[in-house]
Amino acid sequence: MLNTQSSPSRPRRRTIPQRLFFLVSLVLSLSLAPSLQADVKLPGFLTDHMVVQQQKPIRMWGWAEPAEAVEVQIGDDSAKTVADKNGNWLVELPSRDASETPLAIHIRGKNQITLNDVLVGEVWLCSGQSNMEWRVLSSVNAEAEIAAANYPMIRHMKVPRTASPQPQSDADAPWQVCSPETAGQFTAAGYFMARRLHKELGVPIGLVNSSWGGTRIEPWTPPVGFEGLPELSDISKSIIERTPGTEIYQATLSRYLQRSKAWVAKAEQALASKSHLEPAPNYPNSLTPFTDRGQPTTLYNGMIHPLLRMPIRGAIWYQGEANHREGMLYKTKMQALIGGWRQLWNQGDFPFYFVQIAPYQYGNESGTILAKFWEAQAMAQEIPNTAMVVTNDIATVGDIHPPNKQDVGLRLANLALKYDYGREAIEANSPEADAMNIEGEKLRLSFRNTGGALKTRDGNTPDWFELIGPESGGFQKADAVIDGNDIVLSSPKVAHPVAMRFAWDKTAEPNLQGQSGLPVSAFRMGEVPSFAQTIPELNQYDLVYELDLGKLASNIQYEVDQSSSVGDFNRIAYLVTLESPNGETRSVFVSMDAFTDDVQKIGVPTVTSEAAFHQSVSGMNVRCSDDSVKSGENLTSGRIEFWPNNYSPSNGDKVPGASGTAFDFGDQPGPPTEGYGCMQVHHVDAKQTIFAINNWKSGTGADLGIGNHSGEHKDWTFTSNASQYEAKSLKVFVRPAN
Repeated sequence: MLNTQSSPSRPRRRTIPQRLFFLVSLVLSLSLAPSLQADVKLPGFLTDHMVVQQQKPIRMWGWAEPAEAVEVQIGDDSAKTVADKNGNWLVELPSRDASETPLAIHIRGKNQITLNDVLVGEVWLCSGQSNMEWRVLSSVNAEAEIAAANYPMIRHMKVPRTASPQPQSDADAPWQVCSPETAGQFTAAGYFMARRLHKELGVPIGLVNSSWGGTRIEPWTPPVGFEGLPELSDISKSIIERTPGTEIYQATLSRYLQRSKAWVAKAEQALASKSHLEPAPNYPNSLTPFTDRGQPTTLYNGMIHPLLRMPIRGAIWYQGEANHREGMLYKTKMQALIGGWRQLWNQGDFPFYFVQIAPYQYGNESGTILAKFWEAQAMAQEIPNTAMVVTNDIATVGDIHPPNKQDVGLRLANLALKYDYGREAIEANSPEADAMNIEGEKLRLSFRNTGGALKTRDGNTPDWFELIGPESGGFQKADAVIDGNDIVLSSPKVAHPVAMRFAWDKTAEPNLQGQSGLPVSAFRMGEVPSFAQTIPELNQYDLVYELDLGKLASNIQYEVDQSSSVGDFNRIAYLVTLESPNGETRSVFVSMDAFTDDVQKIGVPTVTSEAAFHQSVSGMNVRCSDDSVKSGENLTSGRIEFWPNNYSPSNGDKVPGASGTAFDFGDQPGPPTEGYGCMQVHHVDAKQTIFAINNWKSGTGADLGIGNHSGEHKDWTFTSNASQYEAKSLKVFVRPAN
């Protein structure tokens, strides 16, 4: 008998609540037959060569004529039932231990079906997007792998790509025996996992491949999964609105019918009187069912729901590329997916092992976006009975589909062997940092799951570590030294480190690993100083104005206005912060010698302020939170363009290097005075906009930017992009003269 002892204890979470309406729809959908007919019929994935899960009741089901007697026999075991009024039937036979001896399953009604070459073993669901769908024939060393794929005890079936607005009960997915003729079409990650498990356990392995390239996580998630998670309440609400029988669906449809009936009455009158008629009421969009593969629940309905009666050992998951900009929200969506599947499969917290997506360029987007997603994937391991495979050592940065699926499958298999098959001595988890201590000018990180001690795969010192301190001017490259299970970090540019990060970039392929050879994933620890805290110069300044740029209007209302208490000053500074919806925050600080002694004219240059400046400024210091703006001190080519007017790109001041046709740092104000409005600071020698706040009178249609815009107008004119930022602020400072 195969050892299937339970996994080491892990944190638990509360069960997601389930709405009554979904239970009803689940029962109804399971009872729907493709057609009522006299012949006994089975789902399209209960076929010859299939593998059934050992040590769980063997379940067979299908359709027949209502009240038809159905008998299922396996060897000496048999079970009988009668099809219900809808023609549905289901039987359970006693569980069996794994065996390589093929079984025949006989199903008898008015006709007889015999399933041949059925094995009892371990069944794993393989799901996700293209990296799970990725086939053996496209993997590294494919020709040799396929030629050697003579493993008749490994079986595979592929669920057809199906997006459905309603839960389906069937899928045409015949099982295939692994051989050089068939293995090339198998899921590569699943196959290489199965090969390792079969060799180690000596039992049949069944792979249920339900995957589809390019898909998000939401379509794979059942309605019940989204419930009880506040961050996903909008998705849950949109599903409930589209579910017939729910209170909101019925009420919305009733209102639409009433409006439609009233319109029909008017239409009849218009027809009789030969008069004009307004268009018919539009069908409510909230009632339109989800049908596309990108919409919530559709792939669950078409590709997972038919399988719910099939006992499995667990699931493997390789997905995330299509959701990679979502940061920590992805962890919540993993909770929805895993919790929903577990609740509906009714097998408790079955094992769920997933693959961290690999480093990839993802165009010109910030490298930290993917790092934050990796962090969310790692945090998803807090869900009970889950674990993650790290892949940053086997990536292809120029290809979103790393062809080395052999190591992916091996690492998935080792997780299962350790936690589900009693091989506790296997070091299956990547090393993880679990403590950070500040030791003077150094940081010490302690790791678990190292398998003996940390090392690097290339023999060089560990790379991709960064440190930050209050005075360091942002994160700085760190020197890393291995000390057993610890890493000691230091940097000549960070005298007082308070936080660190590792592999915090989309292209990071770090060399740090444990003795097991498993790589360390991206992570960060410590409390990162705010951008303002990293600017020592700012300690000399007093805050004058603070403005939420989300509240821009013709009449500027500062959240903080201390201008009445300001005395003489000799320098002026600006701090602009913009935060995108994915949590990516960019900030820039710029200071300069005072260009006016009137404190009323240093804020947003409204008509009321009478501010109008297009001139050079001296002694300019610049510091940015990233490399989108060139930092520097005592820059001699600073320039400001502050006015409430309309303006042209004519370069009337003959600013060197400025365009005369595109808006940049050589613009010229013109009539009317109460016009578009411009508040810009530039570094002329670098041909760079430091920050821009334009057209503030249009509120959410204002232009906001740090650094140069990528389009024709480098100073963000006409971008109307203010609404794209989740948060945005301006702070204005002065340095007292005394």
